Amino acid sequence: MHLLVVEDEIKVARFIEQGLREEGFDVATAADGESGLAKATGGAFDLIILDVMLPGRDGFSVLRELRAAGVQSRVLMLTARDGVGDRVQGLDLGADDYLVKPFAFAELLARVRALLRRGTAEEAVLLRAADLQVDLRARRVTRAGQLVVLSGKEFGVLAHLLRRAGNVVTRAELAEKVWEDLQNTPSNVIEVTVYHLREKIDRGFSPTLIHTVRGAGYLLQSSPP
Repeated sequence: MHLLVVEDEIKVARFIEQGLREEGFDVATAADGESGLAKATGGAFDLIILDVMLPGRDGFSVLRELRAAGVQSRVLMLTARDGVGDRVQGLDLGADDYLVKPFAFAELLARVRALLRRGTAEEAVLLRAADLQVDLRARRVTRAGQLVVLSGKEFGVLAHLLRRAGNVVTRAELAEKVWEDLQNTPSNVIEVTVYHLREKIDRGFSPTLIHTVRGAGYLLQSSPP
C-alpha cells in the first residue's frame, strides 16, 4: 500500500513515516500544501494523511483541489483544532476520516487500516495520475480520455511506476519487477521501453508524468523532480 503524509511539523512527519514503514507501508512525504498537492495529483496513493494547518496552502484547499481533479485516494485529515465545524468542513470537502492531535500512533494505524479496508475491488484495479488512468484488470490505458495502446512490457513499467508514484524507481527494480530477471536484463532494454512509453503517454499531453532522475532511475509524478 502506498501512502502520502503531508505534514509540516518535522517531528510529527518522521514519527508517522517511521511507524507506517515499520508496519510495511510504502510512504512518501511532503512538508507543505503545494508540494503535497503536486505529489498527490501526480501519484496513485491508496491513502493520504493530510494535515490541516500547512504553510502556503492549507489542508482544506489541498483536499478541495484533489477532489476537483478526480483524485479518489482515501484522505485522513490531521488537525490540532477539535472544533465540530472544522471536522464538518473537512468531511464535506471529501475527507474520509478526521484525527485530532495529539494522537496515539496505535489509533492512527487503526484508522489507516480501516480506511484501506473500505476500498472496493474495482478501486483496487484502477491506477490514476493526473488525467492518466490504468485499468489493471482490463489492461486498458487512457490519457485525457484517449485510448493508449501499450506493449506488455510498456504496460508493466507504467503500472509499476504508478504504484510507486512520487518515488524514484531504479532500473534494477524495473528489471526485477517487470522483466523478473535482475541479473540478465540489459539496461538499454529498459531505457528503450521507457522511451517508447514516454512517446505514448507524455507526447502531446500536459503535464509530463514520466521523468528521468539522472544517476538514479525514473519517477512518475505531475511536477518536475
